[in-house]
Amino acid sequence: MIDWLKNINKDYPEFWKQYLSKFEKKSNRFVVLSTETTGLDANSDVILSIGAIAIENNTILIGDVFEVVLLQYIYNHDHGISNEFIIESKQPKSLEPQAIQGFVEYLGNSVLIGHRIDFDVEVINKALEKLKCGRLKNEALDIEVMYRKWKELSDGKEFSLDELSELFKIETSDRVSASEDAYTIALLFLKLKSRLGIN
Repeated sequence: MIDWLKNINKDYPEFWKQYLSKFEKKSNRFVVLSTETTGLDANSDVILSIGAIAIENNTILIGDVFEVVLLQYIYNHDHGISNEFIIESKQPKSLEPQAIQGFVEYLGNSVLIGHRIDFDVEVINKALEKLKCGRLKNEALDIEVMYRKWKELSDGKEFSLDELSELFKIETSDRVSASEDAYTIALLFLKLKSRLGIN
């Protein structure tokens, strides 16, 4: 029996059952994801904001976006972090459970794209764990890995988003949010996808 079918009858929230049911067929939609977090430890840090934008047919769909600032008041209070970022942000705001559900519904069975995407996926998975859900099932591609593959680099050298942007002459000076990072990653992905001959 197919894995998703076995899982669909578990006592998951309805939105997660809907998500699992979407993997019967392959998607031709990509979702570029960027998260801002309180740190780099997926086990103890939390998500501050999520920015995502869709790509279909080698086109960035400017109107097909997901962006939210998560109201992490308790975490911030417990760690002595200012809530100024949350208060000043003009982006939509939501509590973590609603934000994660909204992102999963937006994502569907799309292929995930990101810069060091493993970390983004892991922090989303940690948030899903709190909601008694499973882990994301989406295929994921990392632009840093793609760049190293294209250049045939095997030395493990890391490239920041700014460095990759500079190498491809993409303007980055105004990036201040996860959504703007997602857009930059989308531009880089399309360039690398073309160079690697990925359909």
